[in-house]
Amino acid sequence: MLSTSVPCLWITLGLHLCCYIDSGEAQNAKEVILLDSKAQQTELEWISYPPNGWEEISGLDENYTPIRTYQVCQVMEPNQNNWLRTNWIEKGDAQRIFVELKFTLRDCNSLPGVVGTCKETFNLYYQETDSEVGRSLRENQYVKIDTIAADESFTQGDLGERKMKLNTEVRIIGPLSRRGFYLAFQDVGACIALVSVKVYYKKCWSIIENLATFPDTVTGSEFSSLVEVEGVCVNDAEEEADNSPKMHCSAEGEWLVPIGKCICKAGFHQKGDACEPCGRGFYKSSSQDLQCSRCPAHSFNDREGSWRCDCEDGYYRALSDPPSVACTRPPSAPQDLLYKINQTTVGLEWTPPADTGGRSDVTYRVICRRCSWEPEECVPCGPNVEYSPAQSGLVDTYVAILDLLAHANYTFEVEAVNGVSDLSRTQRLFAAVSIATGQAAARRLAGGLSGVSGPSVTHHEYGCQHQAVPLITGLLLSQRLGIPGLSLITSLKPLMHVKVG
Repeated sequence: MLSTSVPCLWITLGLHLCCYIDSGEAQNAKEVILLDSKAQQTELEWISYPPNGWEEISGLDENYTPIRTYQVCQVMEPNQNNWLRTNWIEKGDAQRIFVELKFTLRDCNSLPGVVGTCKETFNLYYQETDSEVGRSLRENQYVKIDTIAADESFTQGDLGERKMKLNTEVRIIGPLSRRGFYLAFQDVGACIALVSVKVYYKKCWSIIENLATFPDTVTGSEFSSLVEVEGVCVNDAEEEADNSPKMHCSAEGEWLVPIGKCICKAGFHQKGDACEPCGRGFYKSSSQDLQCSRCPAHSFNDREGSWRCDCEDGYYRALSDPPSVACTRPPSAPQDLLYKINQTTVGLEWTPPADTGGRSDVTYRVICRRCSWEPEECVPCGPNVEYSPAQSGLVDTYVAILDLLAHANYTFEVEAVNGVSDLSRTQRLFAAVSIATGQAAARRLAGGLSGVSGPSVTHHEYGCQHQAVPLITGLLLSQRLGIPGLSLITSLKPLMHVKVG
Protein backbone atom coordinates (compact mmCIF):
# COMPACT_ATOMS: atom_id res chain seq x y z
CA MET A 1 0.00 0.00 0.00
CA LEU A 2 1.29 3.42 -0.97
CA SER A 3 1.84 5.72 1.98
CA THR A 4 -0.53 8.64 2.04
CA SER A 5 2.36 10.99 2.65
CA VAL A 6 4.14 10.12 -0.59
CA PRO A 7 2.05 12.41 -2.82
CA CYS A 8 3.26 15.35 -0.74
CA LEU A 9 6.72 14.99 -2.26
CA TRP A 10 5.74 16.76 -5.45
CA ILE A 11 4.43 19.77 -3.62
CA THR A 12 7.43 19.90 -1.31
CA LEU A 13 9.67 19.82 -4.33
CA GLY A 14 7.66 22.62 -5.87
CA LEU A 15 7.87 24.78 -2.79
CA HIS A 16 11.62 24.48 -2.61
CA LEU A 17 12.37 24.86 -6.28
CA CYS A 18 9.61 27.06 -7.62
CA CYS A 19 8.60 30.63 -7.12
CA TYR A 20 5.00 31.78 -6.84
CA ILE A 21 3.51 34.07 -9.45
CA ASP A 22 2.00 37.02 -7.55
CA SER A 23 1.05 40.61 -8.26
CA GLY A 24 3.51 41.85 -5.67
CA GLU A 25 1.18 44.63 -4.51
CA ALA A 26 2.46 46.86 -1.73
CA GLN A 27 0.70 46.83 1.60
CA ASN A 28 -2.39 49.00 1.54
CA ALA A 29 -1.87 52.11 3.65
CA LYS A 30 -5.39 51.66 5.07
CA GLU A 31 -4.55 48.29 6.63
CA VAL A 32 -3.39 47.52 10.16
CA ILE A 33 -1.65 44.16 10.08
CA LEU A 34 -2.37 41.72 12.91
CA LEU A 35 -0.70 38.68 11.35
CA ASP A 36 1.46 38.22 8.26
CA SER A 37 3.01 34.79 7.98
CA LYS A 38 5.33 35.93 5.15
CA ALA A 39 6.95 38.44 7.48
CA GLN A 40 8.05 35.67 9.86
CA GLN A 41 11.09 33.74 8.70
CA THR A 42 11.38 31.57 11.80
CA GLU A 43 9.04 28.65 12.37
CA LEU A 44 5.40 29.58 12.75
CA GLU A 45 4.70 26.68 15.13
CA TRP A 46 0.97 26.58 14.51
CA ILE A 47 -1.03 23.65 15.89
CA SER A 48 -1.56 20.75 13.47
CA TYR A 49 -4.03 17.98 14.28
CA PRO A 50 -3.56 15.14 13.64
CA PRO A 51 0.22 15.52 13.66
CA ASN A 52 0.66 13.82 10.29
CA GLY A 53 -1.71 16.24 8.53
CA TRP A 54 -0.53 19.78 7.83
CA GLU A 55 3.24 20.16 7.60
CA GLU A 56 5.32 23.33 8.01
CA ILE A 57 8.01 23.77 5.35
CA SER A 58 10.22 26.48 3.87
CA GLY A 59 9.65 28.03 0.47
CA LEU A 60 10.50 31.08 -1.65
CA ASP A 61 8.19 33.94 -2.51
CA GLU A 62 8.12 35.82 -5.82
CA ASN A 63 11.20 37.79 -4.74
CA TYR A 64 13.06 34.61 -3.77
CA THR A 65 12.74 35.54 -0.13
CA PRO A 66 12.47 32.56 2.24
CA ILE A 67 9.01 32.11 3.70
CA ARG A 68 7.34 29.62 6.04
CA THR A 69 4.33 27.80 4.61
CA TYR A 70 2.05 24.86 5.41
CA GLN A 71 1.10 22.05 3.07
CA VAL A 72 -1.12 19.00 3.14
CA CYS A 73 -1.77 16.37 0.48
CA GLN A 74 -3.62 13.42 2.03
CA VAL A 75 -5.50 12.51 -1.13
CA MET A 76 -5.19 8.73 -1.21
CA GLU A 77 -7.60 7.93 1.63
CA PRO A 78 -11.18 9.14 2.13
CA ASN A 79 -12.68 11.05 5.05
CA GLN A 80 -9.75 13.33 5.71
CA ASN A 81 -10.11 15.79 8.61
CA ASN A 82 -6.82 17.64 9.04
CA TRP A 83 -6.84 20.83 11.12
CA LEU A 84 -4.35 23.69 11.31
CA ARG A 85 -4.74 26.46 13.89
CA THR A 86 -2.85 29.75 14.12
CA ASN A 87 -1.50 31.24 17.30
CA TRP A 88 -3.80 33.60 19.24
CA ILE A 89 -4.35 36.92 17.44
CA GLU A 90 -5.14 40.00 19.51
CA LYS A 91 -7.60 42.14 17.57
CA GLY A 92 -6.83 45.55 19.08
CA ASP A 93 -9.49 48.12 18.17
CA ALA A 94 -10.83 46.14 15.25
CA GLN A 95 -14.46 45.16 14.89
CA ARG A 96 -14.25 43.81 11.36
CA ILE A 97 -11.34 41.51 10.43
CA PHE A 98 -10.03 40.73 6.95
CA VAL A 99 -8.34 37.38 6.28
CA GLU A 100 -6.26 37.15 3.11
CA LEU A 101 -5.17 33.67 2.03
CA LYS A 102 -2.65 32.92 -0.71
CA PHE A 103 -2.43 29.27 -1.69
CA THR A 104 -1.85 26.78 -4.47
CA LEU A 105 -4.04 23.74 -5.11
CA ARG A 106 -3.36 20.65 -7.23
CA ASP A 107 -5.84 19.66 -9.91
CA CYS A 108 -7.27 16.31 -8.80
CA ASN A 109 -7.52 15.16 -12.43
CA SER A 110 -3.75 15.40 -12.71
CA LEU A 111 -3.29 12.86 -9.89
CA PRO A 112 -3.74 9.16 -10.74
CA GLY A 113 -5.74 6.86 -8.52
CA VAL A 114 -7.44 9.50 -6.35
CA VAL A 115 -10.91 9.56 -7.85
CA GLY A 116 -13.44 9.98 -5.05
CA THR A 117 -10.88 10.83 -2.38
CA CYS A 118 -9.23 14.01 -3.77
CA LYS A 119 -10.86 17.36 -3.03
CA GLU A 120 -10.23 20.85 -4.38
CA THR A 121 -11.52 22.93 -1.47
CA PHE A 122 -10.77 23.54 2.21
CA ASN A 123 -12.67 25.23 5.04
CA LEU A 124 -11.85 28.36 7.05
CA TYR A 125 -12.93 28.77 10.72
CA TYR A 126 -12.40 31.15 13.65
CA GLN A 127 -12.83 31.10 17.42
CA GLU A 128 -13.16 34.23 19.61
CA THR A 129 -11.52 34.28 23.05
CA ASP A 130 -10.31 36.83 25.58
CA SER A 131 -6.96 35.09 25.98
CA GLU A 132 -4.95 32.11 24.78
CA VAL A 133 -6.56 28.73 25.41
CA GLY A 134 -3.50 26.51 25.13
CA ARG A 135 -2.61 24.06 22.40
CA SER A 136 -5.74 21.94 22.53
CA LEU A 137 -8.07 22.12 19.53
CA ARG A 138 -11.80 21.49 19.97
CA GLU A 139 -13.56 21.49 16.62
CA ASN A 140 -17.02 22.26 18.02
CA GLN A 141 -15.82 25.62 19.40
CA TYR A 142 -15.01 26.99 15.96
CA VAL A 143 -17.33 28.99 13.71
CA LYS A 144 -17.14 28.36 10.00
CA ILE A 145 -16.32 31.38 7.86
CA ASP A 146 -16.44 29.83 4.39
CA THR A 147 -15.42 27.02 2.09
CA ILE A 148 -12.41 28.14 0.06
CA ALA A 149 -12.02 27.02 -3.55
CA ALA A 150 -9.22 27.78 -6.00
CA ASP A 151 -9.79 29.86 -9.09
CA GLU A 152 -6.78 28.15 -10.66
CA SER A 153 -5.25 24.79 -9.91
CA PHE A 154 -1.99 23.47 -11.25
CA THR A 155 -0.96 20.25 -12.93
CA GLN A 156 2.14 18.13 -13.28
CA GLY A 157 3.10 20.23 -16.29
CA ASP A 158 3.13 23.43 -14.22
CA LEU A 159 5.31 21.70 -11.70
CA GLY A 160 7.73 20.73 -14.44
CA GLU A 161 8.04 24.37 -15.49
CA ARG A 162 8.78 25.28 -11.86
CA LYS A 163 5.94 27.74 -11.51
CA MET A 164 2.85 27.62 -9.36
CA LYS A 165 -0.49 29.32 -9.89
CA LEU A 166 -1.17 31.35 -6.78
CA ASN A 167 -4.73 31.96 -5.66
CA THR A 168 -5.73 34.86 -3.41
CA GLU A 169 -8.96 34.84 -1.42
CA VAL A 170 -10.14 37.39 1.14
CA ARG A 171 -12.82 36.74 3.74
CA ILE A 172 -14.28 39.03 6.41
CA ILE A 173 -15.24 38.13 9.96
CA GLY A 174 -17.04 40.24 12.51
CA PRO A 175 -18.26 42.08 14.33
CA LEU A 176 -15.93 40.74 17.03
CA SER A 177 -16.58 41.29 20.72
CA ARG A 178 -13.72 39.43 22.48
CA ARG A 179 -10.10 40.52 22.89
CA GLY A 180 -8.79 38.15 20.24
CA PHE A 181 -9.33 35.05 18.12
CA TYR A 182 -7.82 32.00 16.43
CA LEU A 183 -8.04 31.04 12.77
CA ALA A 184 -8.30 27.39 11.76
CA PHE A 185 -8.03 25.62 8.40
CA GLN A 186 -9.72 22.28 7.78
CA ASP A 187 -8.46 20.01 4.99
CA VAL A 188 -10.92 17.36 3.81
CA GLY A 189 -8.64 15.67 1.24
CA ALA A 190 -7.08 18.34 -0.98
CA CYS A 191 -3.51 18.88 -2.13
CA ILE A 192 -2.82 22.39 -0.81
CA ALA A 193 0.11 24.66 -0.08
CA LEU A 194 -0.93 27.52 2.21
CA VAL A 195 1.65 30.07 1.06
CA SER A 196 0.68 33.03 3.25
CA VAL A 197 -1.93 34.14 5.73
CA LYS A 198 -2.46 37.83 6.36
CA VAL A 199 -4.91 39.11 8.95
CA TYR A 200 -5.68 42.82 9.15
CA TYR A 201 -8.31 45.43 9.78
CA LYS A 202 -8.89 48.75 8.07
CA LYS A 203 -8.83 52.23 9.46
CA CYS A 204 -9.01 55.73 8.14
CA TRP A 205 -5.63 57.25 8.86
CA SER A 206 -5.37 60.68 10.43
CA ILE A 207 -5.84 63.53 8.01
CA ILE A 208 -6.11 67.32 7.94
CA GLU A 209 -9.12 68.56 6.00
CA ASN A 210 -10.53 72.09 6.01
CA LEU A 211 -8.03 73.07 8.73
CA ALA A 212 -9.34 70.32 11.02
CA THR A 213 -7.43 67.25 12.18
CA PHE A 214 -9.24 63.94 12.09
CA PRO A 215 -7.58 61.13 14.10
CA ASP A 216 -6.94 57.53 13.10
CA THR A 217 -10.37 55.90 13.04
CA VAL A 218 -11.15 52.20 12.90
CA THR A 219 -13.83 51.29 10.39
CA GLY A 220 -17.26 50.20 11.52
CA SER A 221 -18.48 46.67 12.12
CA GLU A 222 -20.68 46.47 9.02
CA PHE A 223 -19.83 46.72 5.34
CA SER A 224 -22.07 49.76 4.93
CA SER A 225 -20.95 51.45 8.15
CA LEU A 226 -20.02 55.12 8.13
CA VAL A 227 -18.32 56.23 11.33
CA GLU A 228 -18.88 59.93 12.01
CA VAL A 229 -15.81 61.68 13.40
CA GLU A 230 -15.54 65.22 14.75
CA GLY A 231 -12.44 67.14 13.73
CA VAL A 232 -10.23 69.31 15.93
CA CYS A 233 -9.13 72.66 14.56
CA VAL A 234 -5.41 73.07 13.88
CA ASN A 235 -3.42 75.60 15.89
CA ASP A 236 -4.64 79.20 15.57
CA ALA A 237 -7.89 78.12 13.90
CA GLU A 238 -11.45 78.02 15.18
CA GLU A 239 -14.68 76.37 14.14
CA GLU A 240 -16.83 78.24 11.68
CA ALA A 241 -20.00 79.41 13.40
CA ASP A 242 -22.62 76.64 13.59
CA ASN A 243 -20.55 74.55 11.19
CA SER A 244 -18.39 72.14 13.18
CA PRO A 245 -15.98 70.04 11.08
CA LYS A 246 -17.01 66.41 10.64
CA MET A 247 -16.09 63.55 8.31
CA HIS A 248 -17.17 59.95 7.87
CA CYS A 249 -14.88 56.92 7.83
CA SER A 250 -16.12 54.29 5.37
CA ALA A 251 -15.82 50.53 5.77
CA GLU A 252 -13.02 50.58 3.18
CA GLY A 253 -10.91 52.99 5.22
CA GLU A 254 -11.67 56.10 3.17
CA TRP A 255 -12.73 59.51 4.47
CA LEU A 256 -16.03 60.62 2.97
CA VAL A 257 -18.65 63.36 3.23
CA PRO A 258 -16.76 66.30 4.78
CA ILE A 259 -19.07 68.65 6.69
CA GLY A 260 -18.17 72.01 8.19
CA LYS A 261 -14.73 73.50 8.55
CA CYS A 262 -12.31 75.50 10.65
CA ILE A 263 -11.08 78.97 9.76
CA CYS A 264 -7.97 80.84 10.81
CA LYS A 265 -8.37 83.15 13.78
CA ALA A 266 -7.97 86.91 13.61
CA GLY A 267 -4.32 87.75 12.96
CA PHE A 268 -3.70 84.49 11.06
CA HIS A 269 -4.22 83.36 7.48
CA GLN A 270 -4.35 79.95 5.85
CA LYS A 271 -1.28 78.49 4.19
CA GLY A 272 -1.75 74.90 3.14
CA ASP A 273 -3.09 72.91 6.08
CA ALA A 274 -1.95 75.42 8.71
CA CYS A 275 -2.67 78.93 9.94
CA GLU A 276 0.27 81.34 9.83
CA PRO A 277 0.49 84.77 11.49
CA CYS A 278 0.09 87.92 9.46
CA GLY A 279 3.45 89.60 8.86
CA ARG A 280 4.60 92.96 10.20
CA GLY A 281 2.67 95.79 8.60
CA PHE A 282 -0.32 93.51 7.96
CA TYR A 283 -3.38 92.51 9.97
CA LYS A 284 -6.53 90.37 9.83
CA SER A 285 -9.32 91.67 12.02
CA SER A 286 -11.70 88.72 11.83
CA SER A 287 -11.65 84.99 11.28
CA GLN A 288 -14.17 85.60 8.50
CA ASP A 289 -11.52 87.42 6.46
CA LEU A 290 -9.61 85.18 4.10
CA GLN A 291 -6.33 87.05 3.83
CA CYS A 292 -4.22 89.51 5.78
CA SER A 293 -4.45 93.15 4.69
CA ARG A 294 -1.88 95.92 4.72
CA CYS A 295 -2.26 98.43 7.55
CA PRO A 296 -4.54 101.34 6.51
CA ALA A 297 -3.30 104.93 6.27
CA HIS A 298 -1.71 106.51 9.36
CA SER A 299 -1.43 103.16 11.17
CA PHE A 300 1.26 100.56 11.70
CA ASN A 301 2.25 97.41 13.56
CA ASP A 302 5.66 95.96 14.28
CA ARG A 303 4.63 92.47 15.36
CA GLU A 304 3.31 89.32 13.72
CA GLY A 305 -0.17 87.91 14.20
CA SER A 306 -1.93 91.28 14.60
CA TRP A 307 -5.70 91.63 14.39
CA ARG A 308 -5.46 95.43 14.06
CA CYS A 309 -2.91 98.17 13.43
CA ASP A 310 -2.01 100.92 15.90
CA CYS A 311 -2.48 104.57 15.00
CA GLU A 312 0.45 106.90 14.47
CA ASP A 313 1.02 109.73 16.95
CA GLY A 314 -1.67 112.39 16.59
CA TYR A 315 -4.06 110.00 14.86
CA TYR A 316 -6.85 108.00 16.43
CA ARG A 317 -9.50 105.41 15.75
CA ALA A 318 -13.01 105.84 17.14
CA LEU A 319 -14.61 102.95 19.00
CA SER A 320 -17.09 102.55 16.17
CA ASP A 321 -14.37 102.50 13.50
CA PRO A 322 -13.53 99.05 12.13
CA PRO A 323 -9.84 98.14 11.97
CA SER A 324 -9.97 98.40 8.19
CA VAL A 325 -10.42 102.19 8.11
CA ALA A 326 -7.57 104.69 8.25
CA CYS A 327 -6.68 106.40 11.49
CA THR A 328 -7.87 110.00 11.63
CA ARG A 329 -7.33 113.16 13.67
CA PRO A 330 -9.48 116.02 15.00
CA PRO A 331 -10.39 118.76 12.54
CA SER A 332 -8.88 122.21 12.45
CA ALA A 333 -10.82 125.26 13.65
CA PRO A 334 -13.87 126.55 11.75
CA GLN A 335 -13.17 129.41 9.32
CA ASP A 336 -14.71 132.81 8.52
CA LEU A 337 -16.71 133.19 11.72
CA LEU A 338 -19.41 135.90 11.36
CA TYR A 339 -21.78 137.23 13.96
CA LYS A 340 -24.83 139.46 14.03
CA ILE A 341 -26.37 141.05 17.13
CA ASN A 342 -30.02 141.86 17.58
CA GLN A 343 -30.29 143.22 21.09
CA THR A 344 -30.07 140.04 23.28
CA THR A 345 -29.84 137.58 20.39
CA VAL A 346 -26.64 136.70 18.59
CA GLY A 347 -26.38 134.82 15.31
CA LEU A 348 -23.15 133.05 14.39
CA GLU A 349 -22.17 131.71 10.98
CA TRP A 350 -18.95 130.13 9.76
CA THR A 351 -17.42 127.93 7.08
CA PRO A 352 -16.12 124.37 7.55
CA PRO A 353 -12.55 123.77 8.72
CA ALA A 354 -9.79 123.53 6.16
CA ASP A 355 -8.82 120.09 7.53
CA THR A 356 -11.56 117.65 8.50
CA GLY A 357 -9.01 115.22 9.93
CA GLY A 358 -9.85 112.65 7.28
CA ARG A 359 -13.39 112.07 8.56
CA SER A 360 -16.87 112.83 7.28
CA ASP A 361 -18.60 113.02 10.68
CA VAL A 362 -17.66 116.64 11.45
CA THR A 363 -20.11 118.52 13.67
CA TYR A 364 -19.88 121.75 15.62
CA ARG A 365 -20.40 122.84 19.19
CA VAL A 366 -20.68 126.32 20.67
CA ILE A 367 -19.41 127.38 24.10
CA CYS A 368 -20.86 130.56 25.61
CA ARG A 369 -19.13 132.54 28.37
CA ARG A 370 -20.23 135.80 30.01
CA CYS A 371 -17.31 138.10 30.78
CA SER A 372 -16.68 141.15 32.99
CA TRP A 373 -14.98 144.32 31.71
CA GLU A 374 -12.02 144.73 34.05
CA PRO A 375 -10.21 142.50 34.71
CA GLU A 376 -11.44 140.10 32.03
CA GLU A 377 -13.04 137.15 33.81
CA CYS A 378 -15.49 134.79 32.14
CA VAL A 379 -17.93 132.26 33.51
CA PRO A 380 -20.12 129.74 31.63
CA CYS A 381 -23.46 131.08 30.46
CA GLY A 382 -26.37 129.96 32.59
CA PRO A 383 -29.12 127.49 31.72
CA ASN A 384 -31.45 130.30 30.66
CA VAL A 385 -29.51 130.82 27.43
CA GLU A 386 -31.05 128.98 24.48
CA TYR A 387 -29.43 127.72 21.27
CA SER A 388 -31.17 127.19 17.97
CA PRO A 389 -31.06 124.60 16.51
CA ALA A 390 -28.71 123.22 19.22
CA GLN A 391 -25.57 123.96 21.19
CA SER A 392 -23.67 120.85 20.07
CA GLY A 393 -23.92 118.21 17.36
CA LEU A 394 -24.55 120.94 14.81
CA VAL A 395 -24.41 119.76 11.23
CA ASP A 396 -25.09 123.15 9.64
CA THR A 397 -22.66 126.04 9.99
CA TYR A 398 -24.86 128.48 11.87
CA VAL A 399 -26.51 128.92 15.26
CA ALA A 400 -28.68 131.49 17.03
CA ILE A 401 -28.09 132.22 20.73
CA LEU A 402 -31.13 133.67 22.50
CA ASP A 403 -32.08 135.18 25.86
CA LEU A 404 -28.72 136.76 26.55
CA LEU A 405 -28.45 139.53 29.14
CA ALA A 406 -28.64 143.08 27.81
CA HIS A 407 -25.50 145.22 27.86
CA ALA A 408 -23.32 142.26 28.84
CA ASN A 409 -20.04 140.99 27.45
CA TYR A 410 -19.96 137.50 25.94
CA THR A 411 -17.35 135.24 24.35
CA PHE A 412 -18.49 132.53 21.95
CA GLU A 413 -16.20 129.68 20.91
CA VAL A 414 -17.09 127.57 17.87
CA GLU A 415 -15.26 124.26 17.69
CA ALA A 416 -15.34 121.67 14.92
CA VAL A 417 -15.36 118.11 16.28
CA ASN A 418 -15.37 114.64 14.77
CA GLY A 419 -15.41 111.06 15.97
CA VAL A 420 -11.90 111.20 17.41
CA SER A 421 -11.87 114.69 18.94
CA ASP A 422 -12.54 113.36 22.44
CA LEU A 423 -9.60 110.98 22.09
CA SER A 424 -7.09 113.68 21.26
CA ARG A 425 -4.62 114.82 23.90
CA THR A 426 -3.69 118.01 22.04
CA GLN A 427 -4.99 121.54 22.68
CA ARG A 428 -8.45 122.36 21.31
CA LEU A 429 -8.73 124.28 18.06
CA PHE A 430 -11.60 126.74 17.80
CA ALA A 431 -12.66 130.13 16.47
CA ALA A 432 -13.97 132.67 19.01
CA VAL A 433 -15.59 136.09 19.11
CA SER A 434 -16.26 138.51 22.00
CA ILE A 435 -19.26 140.86 21.78
CA ALA A 436 -21.39 143.14 23.88
CA THR A 437 -25.14 142.78 23.64
CA GLY A 438 -27.27 145.71 22.64
CA GLN A 439 -25.31 146.34 19.44
CA ALA A 440 -26.67 145.24 16.07
CA ALA A 441 -24.02 144.78 13.40
CA ALA A 442 -22.52 141.98 11.34
CA ARG A 443 -18.78 141.52 11.48
CA ARG A 444 -16.15 139.02 10.28
CA LEU A 445 -13.86 137.29 12.77
CA ALA A 446 -10.10 137.73 12.38
CA GLY A 447 -7.45 136.03 14.47
CA GLY A 448 -3.73 135.49 14.77
CA LEU A 449 -3.33 139.08 13.63
CA SER A 450 -0.16 140.57 12.20
CA GLY A 451 0.12 143.66 10.06
CA VAL A 452 -3.55 144.53 10.61
CA SER A 453 -5.07 147.24 8.44
CA GLY A 454 -7.94 149.46 9.40
CA PRO A 455 -11.54 148.27 9.12
CA SER A 456 -13.37 148.39 5.84
CA VAL A 457 -17.11 148.16 5.31
CA THR A 458 -18.57 145.80 2.73
CA HIS A 459 -22.23 144.72 2.83
CA HIS A 460 -22.40 145.63 6.52
CA GLU A 461 -19.48 143.39 7.36
CA TYR A 462 -16.17 144.37 8.89
CA GLY A 463 -13.05 142.46 7.95
CA CYS A 464 -9.28 142.40 8.42
CA GLN A 465 -6.48 141.43 6.06
CA HIS A 466 -3.67 139.52 7.80
CA GLN A 467 -0.94 136.90 7.37
CA ALA A 468 -0.51 133.56 9.14
CA VAL A 469 1.78 133.83 12.17
CA PRO A 470 3.22 131.39 14.73
CA LEU A 471 1.51 131.55 18.15
CA ILE A 472 2.80 130.70 21.65
CA THR A 473 0.99 128.26 23.96
CA GLY A 474 -1.98 129.82 25.69
CA LEU A 475 -1.57 133.13 23.79
CA LEU A 476 -4.82 135.08 23.40
CA LEU A 477 -4.94 137.72 20.70
CA SER A 478 -7.60 140.41 20.62
CA GLN A 479 -8.21 143.37 18.36
CA ARG A 480 -10.73 146.07 18.90
CA LEU A 481 -12.09 147.50 15.69
CA GLY A 482 -13.03 150.95 16.96
CA ILE A 483 -16.69 150.12 17.62
CA PRO A 484 -17.75 150.36 21.28
CA GLY A 485 -18.35 146.96 22.95
CA LEU A 486 -16.99 144.87 20.05
CA SER A 487 -13.82 142.79 19.99
CA LEU A 488 -12.60 139.81 17.95
CA ILE A 489 -10.64 136.97 19.59
CA THR A 490 -9.11 133.74 18.25
CA SER A 491 -7.53 130.91 20.21
CA LEU A 492 -5.29 128.63 18.16
CA LYS A 493 -3.11 125.60 18.62
CA PRO A 494 0.47 126.41 19.68
CA LEU A 495 3.17 126.66 17.02
CA MET A 496 0.70 126.42 14.16
CA HIS A 497 0.30 128.71 11.19
CA VAL A 498 -3.36 129.57 10.95
CA LYS A 499 -5.22 131.78 8.53
CA VAL A 500 -8.72 132.85 9.53
CA GLY A 501 -10.98 134.83 7.22
